[in-house]
Amino acid sequence: MEAGDGLLDGVLSAVDGAGPLMQRDYWALIDHCRCSPSELMELVSARFAEFAPEELVVFTPEDERGRPLERGDELRVRIRGAGTFHVRVIHKDRQSITLATLPGHPEAGRITFGAYRNERGDVIFHIRSRARSGSRVMYLGFRTGGEAMQTNTWTDFVNTVALTVGEGVIGFIHAETTVMKEEHERTDDVRGPTFLARGDET
Repeated sequence: MEAGDGLLDGVLSAVDGAGPLMQRDYWALIDHCRCSPSELMELVSARFAEFAPEELVVFTPEDERGRPLERGDELRVRIRGAGTFHVRVIHKDRQSITLATLPGHPEAGRITFGAYRNERGDVIFHIRSRARSGSRVMYLGFRTGGEAMQTNTWTDFVNTVALTVGEGVIGFIHAETTVMKEEHERTDDVRGPTFLARGDET
């Protein structure tokens, strides 16, 4: 399915949201990773819902045939204290998968999950979102508690992946937030991933 074939129809883009455009990064080096970056992402695509902390968020594929996520697939997302929403897979390659929010979601934008190697050959698992709040009301709510919940959700996701394919993380899980400048937003391709995961093998 190409972008012109309806993949982006109805997607809640960041330009439709409220408040500043935020880029949030969560990443870590995996200790003694037993697979390559592409193999890691095959596992994430096949078992995505298992890596999220169910006390905070539950993902359920709309297509429950038990196959790996593919472009065009949608998931129901039940967020503690917020409700149930939907996201869609808008991009996938060997080393990453990107989800976009659909109308009603607390955020407007997209999030990429990817794996790659550093110069030493260590495998890094990285999550990067670029999004605004879905509305002004949601923006105020996010500032009063949603941000901490989001950080806990994705750092737990990173940690669970690291424990599944290796011996946990090396050091600690990095969590960084950046306000995107207008010139960066103008050059951002909303049809693709939020970052490029490259370097599968050493």
